[in-house]
Amino acid sequence: MPDEPTAPEPRPPLQEFDESSRMREDWNARAREDAGYYVAFGRRDQDEAGFFATATEVINSLESELRRVPLEQRGGWKALEIGCGPGRLMRPMSRHFLEIHGVDVSDEMIALAREKLRDVPNAHPHATDGASLAQFADDTFDFIYSYAVFQHIPSREVVLQYLREIHRVLKVGGLAPLHFNGLPRTADSESSYNTWSGARFTAGELLEFAAFRDFQVLALENASTQYMWTTWRKRPSGWNEELERQRFEENPGALPARPAARIRRITNASSSEPLAPSRGRFASISLWMEGLPAEAGLNYLRVTVGENFGTVTYIGPADASGLQQVVVILPQLEATGLLPVEVQWLGRSIAPPATLRVIPPPPSVPRILSVRDGINLVAENRCETRSIKMVLEEIARPHEIEASFGGFPVQDLEFFCADPRPQRFEVNLRLPEQVGPGRYSLEVRIGRRKLAPVMVEVSA
Repeated sequence: MPDEPTAPEPRPPLQEFDESSRMREDWNARAREDAGYYVAFGRRDQDEAGFFATATEVINSLESELRRVPLEQRGGWKALEIGCGPGRLMRPMSRHFLEIHGVDVSDEMIALAREKLRDVPNAHPHATDGASLAQFADDTFDFIYSYAVFQHIPSREVVLQYLREIHRVLKVGGLAPLHFNGLPRTADSESSYNTWSGARFTAGELLEFAAFRDFQVLALENASTQYMWTTWRKRPSGWNEELERQRFEENPGALPARPAARIRRITNASSSEPLAPSRGRFASISLWMEGLPAEAGLNYLRVTVGENFGTVTYIGPADASGLQQVVVILPQLEATGLLPVEVQWLGRSIAPPATLRVIPPPPSVPRILSVRDGINLVAENRCETRSIKMVLEEIARPHEIEASFGGFPVQDLEFFCADPRPQRFEVNLRLPEQVGPGRYSLEVRIGRRKLAPVMVEVSA
């Protein structure tokens, strides 16, 4: 996500004004200025085809969550998008549902959505108060999703109120893929929350909220990043994992004497190789399991590798053979070789142990992943606005990053950690004043290490 192109006007303290009015005012202004840019983070003044094309990756992710329910069971499903903007996601998602509704705090965005979706009879955009879903009855929807919306809400309480509302209007068994800003919170970040850089949540906070509301969490990926995806399923009223765990502790015979589930195979989560390094970006595995309890969620599903607990991030739908993928990020392992892997649920082992081959991690290789215009992010290896956004990976010492452009040193580099696991950093820079139109070499050093240069075209 790019930085806000223009500095926000000074605001009074967060608690002194109405959040909904502030969000409506700011997003109405953005809709009038350039709705496509602020919604899709692509480029200024995109044509309609280009704007809708930016939705492809998000749509693929949402459609993969739909595979959790067989097609024949969702013929009459109703869906809701929170923060629908001008309908970028509603149009392609409408083909999956009998009805699809969208809400947005911005009147201007809703007006655009109604115009762009006028030929989609089952799509219904609605203006909302920015904090509730009051226009919808309890148990209305089978599928509720939100992308790049909660990360723009400055109040954590408003986001939590939306989550409570999602629980109210979602049917039992319904799915909710939701996106949050998971970047670490600091005192500075909390004091600067606004309608662009909004509230942040940790993985633990979301799991705790879900457990309290009896949501089954099926996925929580990209924790500690700006794009933390979660998928929740609404449980039947009265079913609670913690109560079930306590019941099993009090009555050990409540679980079968022999494990019912099986780990059929283990592969690296990034490939089909039957091994994983002990640490680093590829230190995660996929367990391919059969017989996993249907009620199992991330809050009480535990996987041990050797003597250490991994972090379960994803429970997939069953494939044609009945296997489910369970993705586990490995702990920082000291041991290598063949290590036992065990799966527990509600404090009890549910499958016979399997074995994982753990290998030493490969050497770190710092590199430049991409160079784009700082505002028009679809402009790759091209600078149109005299600002550049670089993405670097496997950077252990970001404070040692230095850059030059066309031989001129770059001053005042800004960077932040986009993903701690692959040590991925986004670096923003301004072109030196001496640089005019033409092709230039962007060179980056990290300490004494020089990375491969990248040629960048600077437009007039």
